[in-house]
Amino acid sequence: MQRLKLLILICLSCFLLATSAIVAAGLNDQLANADLIVVPGNAVARDGTPSPRLRARLDVALQLFQERRAPLIFVSGGTGKEGFDEAISMSNYLVKNGVPATAIIKDSMGIDTAATAKNAANFIRTNNLKTALVATQYFHVARTKLALERNGVLVTGTVHARYFEMRDFYSIPREVIAYIAYTAKL
Repeated sequence: MQRLKLLILICLSCFLLATSAIVAAGLNDQLANADLIVVPGNAVARDGTPSPRLRARLDVALQLFQERRAPLIFVSGGTGKEGFDEAISMSNYLVKNGVPATAIIKDSMGIDTAATAKNAANFIRTNNLKTALVATQYFHVARTKLALERNGVLVTGTVHARYFEMRDFYSIPREVIAYIAYTAKL
């Protein structure tokens, strides 16, 4: 029984340590220049506009674009339960906020982080680009960066969206499990 308690304590300690590392890495923005900014998709509101969480990702990408950190923004997502294509919704938001449509690459096949990374990597290779910046929620930064790097993309920087909500308490532990899974399979 003592060994079981010790094993549980060790596992819990490792999980908490991993959680802390993912949060710390995500909150520690690394500003750099790149060939494009990768923005993974997220929920779209019932009216087809980006949810507050997705809007926060786009706002930080918009800021990077305006600072001329990258000349292109790669928006990626699928069609959610609301029936809207996340990439189109994201693109529309960015255009409405002053980004030229020619500076936006829409990936409507980015149904998850792995697909987004694969599709972004293909775009980068096809267009003789090399580097990317990641713009997403703080808890999602490490996994997105890992997925891109495993697909051969040099990630020069990461920036987290300035949006926090109660859902983060669910998303952070989920992200630890997802990161471990990505490490094992990618």
